[in-house]
Formats: sequence, C-alpha cells, structure tokens
Amino acid sequence: MTRDQLTLPAAVLWDMDGTLIDTEPYWMAVETDLIAEAGGTWTHEDAVELVGNSLLRSAEIILARTPVTGTPHEVVEILLAGVVARTRERMPWRPGARELLEDCAGLGVPCALVTMSWAPLAEVLLESVPAGTFAAVVTGDQVVHGKPSPDAYLLAAERLGVTPADCIAVEDSPTGVRSATAAGVPTIAVPHVVPVPEVPGMVTVPGLEGKRLGDLMTLTQPLRGHH
Repeated sequence: MTRDQLTLPAAVLWDMDGTLIDTEPYWMAVETDLIAEAGGTWTHEDAVELVGNSLLRSAEIILARTPVTGTPHEVVEILLAGVVARTRERMPWRPGARELLEDCAGLGVPCALVTMSWAPLAEVLLESVPAGTFAAVVTGDQVVHGKPSPDAYLLAAERLGVTPADCIAVEDSPTGVRSATAAGVPTIAVPHVVPVPEVPGMVTVPGLEGKRLGDLMTLTQPLRGHH
C-alpha cells in the first residue's frame, strides 16, 4: 500500500436510524399505533416507504393517506416521543457500529452524526456513548432541506472544518446515500430495511460487523481515484 492509501479520512459522517441503531422497527410501530388509533390502517409497505425521509415529509404522507389529523409538526412530535421512549428503554445497536465508532475514536478520526431524526432522539444516542464520540451533530430539525438534499452532509463537513471528499459517509437508505454522494462524500451503503440502488460515489457492503476503519478506507479507495 502506498502512503496515500494509508491516509485516514478527515472524518466519518454517520447516519443514525438503521445505520448506527436499528430504530426503524420503533418508527414503524409508533406510526402503526398512531394510525390505528385514528381508525386507519398502515401496512409494512407504507412504513418502508417513509424510511430515510425527513420527519415532516413522513408526517405529510401519513396525513395525506390516513385518518390522522393535525399538523405535520404535531404528528412528528407524537412519533418522536414514542421512538425516544422505546430507544431509552433499549438502545438497538446495529452489528459492528459501536466497534467502528470506538475504532475511529482510538485513531483520532472525528465522527459526525448526520440524521433526519430530530434532536430529542439524537440526544438519546449521544447520552449512551462516551462524551466527544461525535465532534458534530446535524439533525433534521436543523436543516431546511432534508435528505436527499446534500445540505445536512455539507453542514456536517462545515462544522468539522473538513472537505466532504476527504470524509467517508455511512448510510443505509437510498435517500441518505443520495444526500451523501450529492455532497461529494465517498459513501458506504449498508442496506438494512430497504435495498439501496447503485449511484456513482458509493460502494455497498452487506454489514459492518468485523469491519475496522482501515477496511472502510480500502472500500472507498476506488471512489477517491479522481481526486
């Protein structure tokens, strides 16, 4: 390996739901409960369609398709409270994610959390990891345009003072992958609830278990060829 290939990334930018922690079943459960209470039905297919969306966009879809009433903001608050409560009860780490965070910390590579969930849910994760695990946090309530817009990833890179092309993003949804690659971040897709179609600037892995930061660098090396 050349010296270049051994260079560590400037930062690792992490999606949260479905990538670091498996909260998707929690979101699906609270959506189903809310809609059932209003007298509607919500299928697994309906729930899957919301994966990776901004929360307000998801709320708009629920309001348009079901008897649930209120504003998108009110719907988000109800869903968020339900998921926060479940996550506090049990933090559902995805296999290998926690170890990779520890590896980044050990090598002195900063991490950022880039999530479409709002701050109250991100806080639950932040409280469960060592202080300083994430050098920057961007949540869905901090950006005007959620994923698949590149804004959240651009903001994370700006807050860390790094160039997006020198980082690695880890994502599990097509929406998230489109956001990270649009921001110019070499992206590792770890499909979980939904398949992730190939787009330029990404590489797919089946899981993070047993992976180290060096493996992520090797995987994204071909994506850096044009720099």
